[in-house]
Amino acid sequence: FGIGETMKVITIALGVFVPIYIHTHNGLRTIDNRYAELAETVRLSRVQFVRHVVLPGALPGFLLGLRFGVTAAWLALVVVEQVNATSGIGYMMELARTYGQTDVIIVGLVVYGLLGLVSDALVRLVERRTLSWRRTLAG
Repeated sequence: FGIGETMKVITIALGVFVPIYIHTHNGLRTIDNRYAELAETVRLSRVQFVRHVVLPGALPGFLLGLRFGVTAAWLALVVVEQVNATSGIGYMMELARTYGQTDVIIVGLVVYGLLGLVSDALVRLVERRTLSWRRTLAG
């Protein structure tokens, strides 16, 4: 894919896709068979089965994968910005490394850290709101 924008997008997309796929697949595999048997017993249609059994069972795994995916996206972004970028925080940090400007590098790291923290907090908020039924069932 070269070292252009296509390579950067593909690298970040793969960094996001892999953890989401793995955790969603694991969430689907861990759905209790009793729910599938119950859905069969009450004769749920395929759409109802997906809506009432599959989605609630896979959603926790998907959201966990999304949290890992957001982290991987930031890591991949840092890497691809330092490979061959002409703008961005990574480019600024790479230039600062060349000129020995440690303070700029530290500011770049802090900005990346804050962006990662905020994006993780947003995914956790979505997770808390989406999976509110889990807390009411447990407590």
